[in-house]
Amino acid sequence: MQCDYFDAGVCRSCRLMGQDYAEQLRRKQTTVAQVLAPWVEAPQWAPAVASRESGFRNKAKLVVGGRKGAPTVGILDTEARGVDLRHCGLYEPGLHRAVLDLADRLPTSGLTPYDVPTRQGELKHVLLTHSPDGDLMARFVLRSPGQRRRVEDLLTTLCDSADTPRLTVASLNLHPEHTARLEGSQEELLTEESTLSMAVGTLRLHLGRRSFFQTNTPVATELYRQVTEWVREIGPTAVWDLYCGVGGFALHLAAPGRAVTGVEVSDEAIRSALRTRAELPVEHAAGLSFVAADATRYALTSDPRARPDLAVVNPPRRGIGEELAGWLDTSGISHVVYSSCSAASLARDLARMPAYQVVAARLFDMFPQTDHHEVAVLLRRR
Repeated sequence: MQCDYFDAGVCRSCRLMGQDYAEQLRRKQTTVAQVLAPWVEAPQWAPAVASRESGFRNKAKLVVGGRKGAPTVGILDTEARGVDLRHCGLYEPGLHRAVLDLADRLPTSGLTPYDVPTRQGELKHVLLTHSPDGDLMARFVLRSPGQRRRVEDLLTTLCDSADTPRLTVASLNLHPEHTARLEGSQEELLTEESTLSMAVGTLRLHLGRRSFFQTNTPVATELYRQVTEWVREIGPTAVWDLYCGVGGFALHLAAPGRAVTGVEVSDEAIRSALRTRAELPVEHAAGLSFVAADATRYALTSDPRARPDLAVVNPPRRGIGEELAGWLDTSGISHVVYSSCSAASLARDLARMPAYQVVAARLFDMFPQTDHHEVAVLLRRR
């Protein structure tokens, strides 16, 4: 993949830009395999799941810079000045059209970009998420509610042409602090619809405004398919999905006669998961439940008699940590599926679970042009 922004030196986010994609994937597999070599032998690796090398991102996290009437959408440079990246080649085609439409309409919207050096202005970020069905979620991050009306006026024309996605969910997020955080704690819904429907394999997951979802929809679909296949071969009667988010794994693993429990600390994510569950066939939804709780606390305080046959863990980059890993090691649970975005933290957690051995592993390339990776392993109690 070739990128004018990378060649000009204005954006270096994609550190592997310009390298042959097949070679990128080979090196990534080699690196991850080396990190996990003490636990994963070569025959246990299935072929890596490749991605499109461009046009794969379903999200755009746009920093708004520049000045009123001449805003930029993209990133900030080392001096905190706006760098316009509206033609970034990573965006899905529909998302790219939405970014271009937003960039064209912002100059006449009256919205004042937030200037980091002077701490003046209002509009900090615009966060866009695009679904395979051509729907769009747009979240506007403002320093204060003073320009709310301007955002509402912009929404009346944003993505209103036939060649742009349908704007189905929009919100206003308030972030008054001068910090590096992307968003604030207060958010107001500006549309009737509150979740974005994401077609993933045979399911339609509902994404709330703050809900996590993988950046690469086709590769995420393959991740869910692979884990579903592993679990089908094992045939557990009870499953826990810890760090379940909007319920991706739990919803895919729901089956007649199987009890599946998803656990997630985010109330909004649980509400999204419950909405998807309500759309499942009755025989699949019957044994499926979701709990808003911390995954580690839920496990440590659970009744030993209620432990599942299989646990799925999909933690943040830091991993599941010593407490939960130690609990799993002594839990008696026969199988664990661990999905990780960091081979390093996965390795630390595997070292804490000597009672398990890896029986299958696979790399999923969610993030071409970068060193980032997603890897899933299937563990069986020795």
